[in-house]
Amino acid sequence: MNFLEATRLVRDFSGGPALPYVLALSGSGESLELYLKAAAASKGRQSAHRLLPFNTLQQHALTPAEPGLPEVFVLLPWDLIPELDWRSGVTSGALDEEALRLRAQQFLARLHARNATLLYIPADTAPLWLDPDRNTALNLWLHSLALAHGAHVQSPQVFALGPYLANGCAIASAQLPVIAQAVIDALLVPQRSSAKVLVTDLDYTLWSGIIGDDGPAGIAYRAEGKGYRHFIYQTFLKRLQQDGVLIAAVSKNDASVAAVPLDSGDMVIQRADLVALLASWNAKSAQIKSLAEQLNLGLDAFVFVDDNPVELAEVEQQLPSVHRVLFPDSERGLPALLEQLTGLFARTTITTEDRERTALYQRRLQSLVPTEASGADIGAFLRELNMTLEIHDRSEGDRTRAVQLINKTNQFNINGLRITDDEVAARLASGYRLYTATLTDRTGSHGEVLAALIDTQGLLHALVMSCRVFQRRVEYAFLGWLADQSAGLKGLDYQATERNEPVKRFLEDLLGQTPGSGVIDLEGVNIADRCRAERIYFGATDGGMYP
Repeated sequence: MNFLEATRLVRDFSGGPALPYVLALSGSGESLELYLKAAAASKGRQSAHRLLPFNTLQQHALTPAEPGLPEVFVLLPWDLIPELDWRSGVTSGALDEEALRLRAQQFLARLHARNATLLYIPADTAPLWLDPDRNTALNLWLHSLALAHGAHVQSPQVFALGPYLANGCAIASAQLPVIAQAVIDALLVPQRSSAKVLVTDLDYTLWSGIIGDDGPAGIAYRAEGKGYRHFIYQTFLKRLQQDGVLIAAVSKNDASVAAVPLDSGDMVIQRADLVALLASWNAKSAQIKSLAEQLNLGLDAFVFVDDNPVELAEVEQQLPSVHRVLFPDSERGLPALLEQLTGLFARTTITTEDRERTALYQRRLQSLVPTEASGADIGAFLRELNMTLEIHDRSEGDRTRAVQLINKTNQFNINGLRITDDEVAARLASGYRLYTATLTDRTGSHGEVLAALIDTQGLLHALVMSCRVFQRRVEYAFLGWLADQSAGLKGLDYQATERNEPVKRFLEDLLGQTPGSGVIDLEGVNIADRCRAERIYFGATDGGMYP
């Protein structure tokens, strides 16, 4: 949010409940005020803050807190040890490090007793000694001390020495909206107690690959190659489970398929480590809610980890008190993931009961029957994804990915067709058409995620889609586009298989009835308009093929 956006937001805000609080920070805070108002307005609240005068933070901490009025302290290292302050210059003479540390502990204990909300900025500091390692050790200790007292630690880049020396504002101008948002979020979102249940996705989270398409031999979870970060994640889950955290797995899949790796004895995490395996075609929010009811635990005790932002958004809409964590798409994000989860499941002592908790709850849960609740309407989220669907005619030229998709995909596959490249070539020579579709959104490209083979009479012989884009409405938009083509869409060859339940649900939605195996006649069914309506989620594409 820049200055103009903040100004416009505050100007256009129609008003909401007041959010009163006292804001204390080192140096000057006047430049924060506009962004505080804007951050509160973005949450439907009116910032009714009282900003402490310059250089009065220490004095305010010695006065009694005003009952019922929240306080936010934005702290820098020199608020804990004043000798570190750049504005005072480098301290000369001998320093008693033990006394400095004791004073910092006492100050934070005083703020903690006030029940104040703390934000800590681990800024660079003026050196106290001519020993770089000693100075670094002190700063790291201050960082840890702030964390131990529940502070929301901010990025070191928030601090800017130039403005601090020039006008007393310690926050870089580009970081003003960041800190303002952090202040408002800290006030509106109360500190969570340590979570009790971690619900993890399976495909591309507990392992690399798609169990429904790749099979047990095609997924990776060992301490090598593309499975390495999933192996590390599993070892972390094992540690959580041993320390009393309940681990559950959730998947939109058939339970018999999802359970195979967990029952193999080959992974770090096994079925016995899970309090429950939630596998069905119901929304993940519905499955998590059902588990919470059977465990008799509040939803605020749950953390949900998934690699798919759409699934996270669906849970956010239906179960906002569940904490949601995105599993990273590369090793680079793994340390941050484990740090975040460590904070959510913080444990200081481990009891015998903690170590036996999974077994205790397993005995309580004789079985779990997922609810039939359909979950959230995620239309608003899909529109915000800025999705683009690009259709490619693969009837000529390279068709490698299309043939691969048809022969690999199991879950969204209208009939389980397996076909060689030579057979595809023969059908194309007789007039068939072969299409693929590429999906991109604000996060980047998902590659070619759909393939379709249609004959000269408008009958779909193959339609497959990667489960990586389930819930994106890609299948609807593609059929809408196909129905608009000159040859049209007359029907499709549907055959129920052990794994294509998603196709059955898709067809039930389109047809209004459960489909039977065989050729489904789409003429006379208002399928084109129904599918075309899904274009609202997609933008224009390269080449003008869609929409």
